Amino acid sequence: MSNRQIISTNDAPAAIGTYSQAVKVGETVYMSGQIPLVPDTMEVVAGGFAEQTHQVFKNLSAVAEASGGSLATVAKLNIFMTDLSQFATVNEIMAQYFTAPYPARAAVEVSALPKGVMIEMDAILAL
Repeated sequence: MSNRQIISTNDAPAAIGTYSQAVKVGETVYMSGQIPLVPDTMEVVAGGFAEQTHQVFKNLSAVAEASGGSLATVAKLNIFMTDLSQFATVNEIMAQYFTAPYPARAAVEVSALPKGVMIEMDAILAL
């Protein structure tokens, strides 16, 4: 793919495996999953579920901006959490980062996430 561009920013956690933070193909950006790591320390943010959710949105925002977009250009958001009963909290926090019209979204409960975190998200942007 000649129009494939790798997106990388120091404002989000460095990739800790065989993946890129995001890949831009044409006007579409495919963002890798973000967990609540603080970019400067690469440690999980202190606090509970709400703090982890805020950090994930901050990380997604940093990668979106590095790609030439923003959270406003998210077309699809996938949310993975270890406790689906926290969904109301996700909605409350998401409303602080997004305005209508909202992106398409999926939210699923999973048994575990990397580094024992409670939430991970990935996204597709349409620039």
